[in-house]
Amino acid sequence: MRDFIIATASTCDIDRDWLDSHDIPVISYTFTVDGKIYIDDCRDTTRRAIYAAMREGKQPNTSQITTYNYYEFFKKLLSEGKPVVFVDMDKSISASYNNSIHASEMIAQEMPDAKLIIMDTRCITMGLAFLIKHMAALAEQGKSFEEVVAWGNMNAVKISHRFMIDDLQWLRRGGRLSNASAIVGSLLSIKPLIYLDDAGTLIAYDKVRGRKKAVAALLASTEKDLGDGTDKDIIVGHSDDPEEGEKWKQMVAEKYPNANSITMMELGPTIACHVGPGFLSIVYLCEKRNG
Repeated sequence: MRDFIIATASTCDIDRDWLDSHDIPVISYTFTVDGKIYIDDCRDTTRRAIYAAMREGKQPNTSQITTYNYYEFFKKLLSEGKPVVFVDMDKSISASYNNSIHASEMIAQEMPDAKLIIMDTRCITMGLAFLIKHMAALAEQGKSFEEVVAWGNMNAVKISHRFMIDDLQWLRRGGRLSNASAIVGSLLSIKPLIYLDDAGTLIAYDKVRGRKKAVAALLASTEKDLGDGTDKDIIVGHSDDPEEGEKWKQMVAEKYPNANSITMMELGPTIACHVGPGFLSIVYLCEKRNG
């Protein structure tokens, strides 16, 4: 058992069994559907419930993790007497990051000898999963706490995130797009292509009409920072459409036959609440993110 802790939040979208088997503690976001509160526990049953509700046209609402919940989570982890590094989605995407910082400041006053690092990841969902899995692998290889944290800090911003959103109505319902823009975009079958810049901000780098063309454009855009993909680890993702996910994975495999690995994941509930079903993604490590 390693002498430090890598902890994360449910927005990493990694399956709970993997997290448990690799000793990665998780703090959960919550969401509400029809007045009922659900916990994003990284389990398939929870993903199925949220997607079923969304397919019925219901709009889930997500909630931040409170400072108090972070405080309790960190305090419990640090009670083991081990250093802790916490990795969650980027601060530009959720105000929860600031809550985690406030909680860490409270911990520092009460436990001045404890070592707690809140990493500014500039990652989200599958990109966060990429970061966590590589940090966990280094830890399991015997790397020290300092070495694992240094690798994370150096490489987090090099994890390229590229997304396609299928239905603009989910962005509208979540308050991230005007009603007029969503209606026009949906009528024209506009599919925005989005990447995460170096600051962790979501940037629409293209808008393509029609899903088939959008998927092709998403794949073509990877040439900007993936190169020929040789020896690269790639994660592809979908939201509630495993058949389309498999097709997408095959397209990536055909384009990058010399990749080291291509893994498929499903988008978890917290982020899915804002983008809806039909989403596709691809993440990988590169020299520099290029939109």
